Amino acid sequence: MFNFQGRFAALGGSDNLSPEEIKKKIDEGRKIVILDVREPWEYQISKIEGAVLIPLGQLEKRKEELDPNAEIVCQCHHGVRSFKAMKFLQACGFQNVKNMAGGIDAWSAQVDPSVPRYRQ
Repeated sequence: MFNFQGRFAALGGSDNLSPEEIKKKIDEGRKIVILDVREPWEYQISKIEGAVLIPLGQLEKRKEELDPNAEIVCQCHHGVRSFKAMKFLQACGFQNVKNMAGGIDAWSAQVDPSVPRYRQ
């Protein structure tokens, strides 16, 4: 299987967080906004509890719904769309935006196996 997590970690460097790093922050009580940029049908199949759904195609119109000072982690299926979302938000002046390396698929494999995995 293609290693999306490794590929995008190399591209994004410190802009990427592993699912384990994100879970640790949540467990420490940090207020993290998980921004799910997948499509609604994907969100219906599998989601991280508390995630905010704004599909990538709607992000430009709906970015005002997000606090530019919040700690935001963008998440999609494998990390490609969320990487694009992160870069877009950073370009819009959001200061604390990261990408979940490997997306919800990695979250399910590494943090919470109760989150269903699916093929796109």
